[in-house]
Amino acid sequence: MLLQLFFKKNLYLFVLLCSFYSFAQFPRFKALAFYSTEVEEAHVNFANDAIAYLKDLTIGDGFILETTTNMDDLLLDDLQSYSLIIMLNDFPHTQQQRAAFEKYMDNGGGWLGFHVSAYNDKTTNWPWFVDFLGGAVFYTNNWPPMPAKIVVEDTMHPVTKGMPKTYIAPANEWYQWKPSPRENLDVKVLASLSEDNYPFGLKDIIQGGDTPVVWTHTKYRMVYMNIGHGSRIFKEAVQNRMVIAALKYVVSTDKKGNVFKY
Repeated sequence: MLLQLFFKKNLYLFVLLCSFYSFAQFPRFKALAFYSTEVEEAHVNFANDAIAYLKDLTIGDGFILETTTNMDDLLLDDLQSYSLIIMLNDFPHTQQQRAAFEKYMDNGGGWLGFHVSAYNDKTTNWPWFVDFLGGAVFYTNNWPPMPAKIVVEDTMHPVTKGMPKTYIAPANEWYQWKPSPRENLDVKVLASLSEDNYPFGLKDIIQGGDTPVVWTHTKYRMVYMNIGHGSRIFKEAVQNRMVIAALKYVVSTDKKGNVFKY
């Protein structure tokens, strides 16, 4: 009887250890980060810092992070196997790349975009992308890059939960959008420039107005963050926490299931 009890007890322990070992050995999701080395130096510097920062998050096989400088990788047959696409300093250019990205997102794909990855103007000619961003079209920016007071508009949303109501972000070139994505009822603005910043800039000046810097279009699994200019972005712990939370939020809403609950 004691031997039987011992066997059952240790068999349970063995199965538990095997399960833990299997879980630890196989990352729970895959992410693919796109970046370019052929863009302005400040955007390259950000991408390099971001990749190093994101790779640190994979320690312990938490997830698979792949990186590429080839935007044609959007045409991969297994693109849907990636729970998250990260665009650091680039965006789709050709019609084939754009169509592949649209298909990926329309079929439940996830996107975390930074700074210039959302850039579009009257010459872009990509209506789907403008709608994807909630209608936001680049209007103006401050120059030179400067730190900014950021207002966190919703401290209960998963991306910004637990954050202070305001924080000082590291130096960045901040974009303003016309129309503001806030005008779209399907957009949830999570953070924006504080009015305390205005007039904002030395050469190029944002005089005032609504300037969202973090938002999600609720019809998609996406978060856009207008940070990503230069090598100082990852110097602020509060903002870094928001980056991680945004990544987790997009992955957690995958139709395959929330991997963070297991």
